[in-house]
Amino acid sequence: MPTILSVAEAVPEFVIKQEQAIDFARELFSERFKDIERLLKAFQNGQIEKRHIVKDIAWYREDHSFAEKNNTYIECAVTLGIQAIKRCLKNETFLTKEIHCEEIDAIFYISTTGMATPSVEARIMNLLPFRENTKRIPIWGLGCAGGAAGLSRASEFCKAYPDSKVLVLSVELCSLTFQRNDFSKSNLIGTSLFADGVACALICGNEVNLEDFCAKKTAPAILNTQSTLMPDSLDVMGWDIRDQGLFVVFSRDIPSIIEEWLKPNVSKFLNDNGIQLPEIDHFIAHPGGKKVIEAYIKSLGIPVTMTDISRDILRQFGNMSSATILYVLRRYMEIGAEAGAYGLCTALGPGFSSELLLLKWG
Repeated sequence: MPTILSVAEAVPEFVIKQEQAIDFARELFSERFKDIERLLKAFQNGQIEKRHIVKDIAWYREDHSFAEKNNTYIECAVTLGIQAIKRCLKNETFLTKEIHCEEIDAIFYISTTGMATPSVEARIMNLLPFRENTKRIPIWGLGCAGGAAGLSRASEFCKAYPDSKVLVLSVELCSLTFQRNDFSKSNLIGTSLFADGVACALICGNEVNLEDFCAKKTAPAILNTQSTLMPDSLDVMGWDIRDQGLFVVFSRDIPSIIEEWLKPNVSKFLNDNGIQLPEIDHFIAHPGGKKVIEAYIKSLGIPVTMTDISRDILRQFGNMSSATILYVLRRYMEIGAEAGAYGLCTALGPGFSSELLLLKWG
């Protein structure tokens, strides 16, 4: 089975503490919302302490055109993407020796917060010494589910080409989609949650001799994956694309949808693989927000402690869309697991959709 061998992050420069975000939202939205103090409790109750963004907070107080924001996205995506790739391929925590760009057979580039053609991984390939025939697979539009989907598609690539080494690069610069003149509650809630994050994972096929590279006693193999689309749910989550850019669509019903829909989805996936939920040792969940994590616990009936790492990532980094699951995964891989331990990796995104991966440390 394909194995996840290394994960690394590139954390944007600027830090915004949640108290600063509250003051920022109060300044922008107080004239439009008579109950602003009640609405600001979403910031206070969301269990986020700080987030990282690519610009100083003063930049977001000014108007910027769609073109300016997207050009900033491309510039920052290339810079941070290069950092994440270098840290992934030269990572003493997970690798005994550096893996060179020339050894990489394919790059899956995941994002939903900016657009570029040629895509960002092509721009990066002009700056790092990848082979000119490295396969490029950019994936756009899966939102928070994108990181998990990228791992799934990379594992399928490695099954088809079992001697391959593949990168999944997730770049989400959510702050650059912020609309300071959008006075919707979706935008207010989005401002309380979303942040910028970049991460890169290395996946190897089972004909790669992992003993040549793996610094850990065990590493997670991807046993199987499942993608699921909920019919008639296009309005649950996504973007409304207008002249000014990307306007967030964020239904208040997401936690209740998760509670009702996730358990049957997960149960079927595990049953198809001969596994029962109590056999799962590690719950590697994208922390979409406090209420999303609570919905995971309620829907699946898992112990609260199984979401501790997801909660910690939410607390320290906020919701970084597709990159967030890779931040969570890296911490599970750092801690390590006994051979034979199972992990369930889950993320939800626009569509409304679910991505599931069954992992086994070996």
